[in-house]
Amino acid sequence: MICIIDYGMGNIHSVKKAIESMGKKTIVTNSPKDLDKCEKIVFPGVGAFDDAIDELRRVNLVDSILKQVSGNKFFLGICLGMQVLFESSQEALKEKGLGLLTGSVKLFDQDLKVKVPHMGWNQLNIINGACPLLKDIKSGSFVYFCHSYYPEPADKSIIAASTEYGVNFSSIIWKNNIFGVQFHPEKSQDTGMKILRNFIDL
Repeated sequence: MICIIDYGMGNIHSVKKAIESMGKKTIVTNSPKDLDKCEKIVFPGVGAFDDAIDELRRVNLVDSILKQVSGNKFFLGICLGMQVLFESSQEALKEKGLGLLTGSVKLFDQDLKVKVPHMGWNQLNIINGACPLLKDIKSGSFVYFCHSYYPEPADKSIIAASTEYGVNFSSIIWKNNIFGVQFHPEKSQDTGMKILRNFIDL
């Protein structure tokens, strides 16, 4: 069973449908008890950083997520679901991130002369092919993005893949049992489905 965290926003249905199309059972939940019972956790997300953290606190999921990750349960954050793993975000007016990863989340600078949000297909530049999510994924593969902010890890060794959009940003991170993708695998056709499959098969 894979738990998909429900925090009142995000693209949960399409993620659930993508995972279940591979024959895996899912539960959409905001219950710490469900997180205790599941084998893996997926945190999909679109929306605002503060709102996401506020909702996680409201339903008592912050401590539960920290507990599950520290217990080595596999965790995949998607888009905003990856960003909240870091310590802070330029988007946030009041909330800190979960702090599972050191670093911060930055807004694409207007001086870069690129349209914000970054929306559409872009390429993965594989940096660490040993990342389990990248099994049978080729550098240069296209995935689908929709975001205005991007993660900037303090520890560059956790960057498994990067993407160029005015700046070279981290599009896949990997640290032990923690995985994060800045793009939407559920919208990324064959490449995205393969990445989800690689996570499911861990």
